[in-house]
Amino acid sequence: MNKIRVMLVDDHAVVRSGFKMLLQTWDDVLVVAEASSGEEALQIYDTHAPDVVVMDIAMAGMGGIEAIKRLMSKDPQAKILSLSAHEDISYFKRALQAGALGYLSKRTAPEVLNDAIRVVAQKKRFVDAVIAQRMALQDLDGTADPLNALSPREFEVFMQLARGLSAQEVSANLHLSASTIGTHLYKVKQKLQLANQSEMTLLAVRLGLIKLQDV
Repeated sequence: MNKIRVMLVDDHAVVRSGFKMLLQTWDDVLVVAEASSGEEALQIYDTHAPDVVVMDIAMAGMGGIEAIKRLMSKDPQAKILSLSAHEDISYFKRALQAGALGYLSKRTAPEVLNDAIRVVAQKKRFVDAVIAQRMALQDLDGTADPLNALSPREFEVFMQLARGLSAQEVSANLHLSASTIGTHLYKVKQKLQLANQSEMTLLAVRLGLIKLQDV
C-alpha cells in the first residue's frame, strides 16, 4: 500500500512530536519531514517531496500564510492542509486564498485530522466543521468581518504587527522594503480605523486571532 507522505510544519517541537506520534499510528500515513518554520519548510520541500504538507498558520518569521504562498509558487501542485489553534474564519479565508486545500482547528478530534489528510492528498478541499458552521452563522446574522477589507498582503502585515513585531522585523520576514511595509501599515490603519499598533493587537485579540500571551 502506498503511504501518504507528510511533512509537518510547526514552530513548536512538542506539537510536531505529538502529531508525528499520532500519524505514526495510521497504516496509510508516513511522516517524511519536519520543519520548525515556513522558511525551513521551503528549503527542504524539494528534498522530501511530501504528498501533503500540514502547515501551522501562526508561526514566527514569515508565518504560515506567507509560507503557503511561496510553496505554491514553488510547486503549484503542492497539497497543503493548514492548521490553527484559532477557530476564526479570517485565517481560514486567507489560508485558502494563499493556496491551501484544507483548514483544520488544532482542537479537532484526531480522526478528523486523518480524514483531512486523506482528502487533501486527493487534491480535494477539506474544511473544519466548526469553521464551516461559523461561516454559515455569520452569513445568517449579517455580521461582517472587519478584516475582509484588507488585501492578503495587508492581512499578513496586520497579523505580524499585531503580535508586536516592529516594521523592520516585518520587512525582513516578508522580504519587503521598509517603504512598502509603511504603505501597507498606513492602509491597514485607514481601513480598520486604528490609530496605532496597540489597537491592532487589541483588535486581533478581540477577534480571536491571537492571544495576549502570543504578544
